[in-house]
This record gives sequence, C-alpha cells and structure tokens, in this order.
Amino acid sequence: MKPFELLAQAQSPDGTAIQLKRRDDEFVILAGGRHLMSSRTHASEESLATFGCRRAAALPHPTILIGGLGMGYTLRAALDLLSPRATILVAELIPEIVDWNRGPLAHLARHPLADPRVRIEITDVVALLGAKSASRAEFDSILLDVDNAPAAFTDSANAHLYSPSGLAAAHASLTPGGTLALWSAHEDRQFTHRLRAANFTVHLEHTRAHANKGPRHTIYLAQKS
Repeated sequence: MKPFELLAQAQSPDGTAIQLKRRDDEFVILAGGRHLMSSRTHASEESLATFGCRRAAALPHPTILIGGLGMGYTLRAALDLLSPRATILVAELIPEIVDWNRGPLAHLARHPLADPRVRIEITDVVALLGAKSASRAEFDSILLDVDNAPAAFTDSANAHLYSPSGLAAAHASLTPGGTLALWSAHEDRQFTHRLRAANFTVHLEHTRAHANKGPRHTIYLAQKS
C-alpha cells in the first residue's frame, strides 16, 4: 500500500504533535500519531452542524460558535444551513490548522473560510466561552469538535471543556433554547449525566462516519432550558 506523505506539522499547546498527511486524494490529520480525522470519513462532522443548527436554521440572523475547525466540514454544513445574515465564529487553538484550511485543505469543504459570514479567532474555545459567559448570552448554537471524546487526548486542556465548570460556561453563553452540540467518537454515559447536571435537556444522535457505513459516532445535543 502506498504510504502517506507528510505535508505539514504543528504542535498543540500541551506539546502534542499534529501532522497533516496525504495519500492520493485522501488527507488525514493525526494527533500524537493517532488518527484524528480523514477527508474520506466526514459525514458525522457534517451531522454535528445538521443536528446542532436545527433551531438556529429557522432564525433570521443566528449567531453560531464552532469550536475546532478540523477540515472545515462542520463549518461548511453550517453555512449551507444558515441564513445569509448568520454570523459564525470559529475558535481554533492551532493556527497551522487555519493555514491548512486556507491552503491544501481548502477545496475539500468548498472554501468555507472565504464566506463573509465566518470569523476566525485563534484562541482556546474554553477561554472564549468563559469570556462570553461573563458578559452575555450570545450564541444560538455552540458546535464543539475539539477532541475525539469527553476523555480528551488531543490536548489535555480540552478536559476542562467537558468539566462541570466548562459546561456551565457553555450554558451561560447560549441564548434561551440554544443548543450545545458535541461530537464524540463514542458514547459516554457519565458525560450524559454531567450534561443533565449542568441544566441541559439531553438527546443523543448516532451517525455513521461515512454516509451509511463506517464506525458509529455520537452527537450530544444539549438544549438550554
């Protein structure tokens, strides 16, 4: 089998090596040598926006926060759903990932960063949520795809996002009836209990990684009462 070609690499704030590789028309991003995402299996990333923006899609000028840019598939799906007057803020911790989405990955999701509705902030989404919750509820939907599961491995700092204080900040940042949607490689019942303890109404969706095949991923949908 043809090996993957290393295109670029970066480092997360906690020192985890992040690599961008390509084999033929497939692109992959790895974290610490472990597979994080692939351009061939992105249906569940799109489902994160489809499920997470259901309510926001009916609003005339919704404001959305996406934590984690990835390969741009969640952002593209949100753009396709939302009003021309929507505002989408993308918080990405690793600046090189933004550069890759403007460069070799740009075509995969049809150049979503070129859309005028999009604003990028190179920041930790945890810090951004903390700042927003201290001011006012702003977001109609918060879509989070910053790690493989509530047991974070890409960046140890992500663990705070799934903690009671992190979930409280997300709750405070949502408008009434707003949705917090989180992507996970698998279901974690303890995390479901944690969401309910943070005063969310919780529903889970299970979706395939690629169309109707591949591994099942979990989308947590937590609505602010």
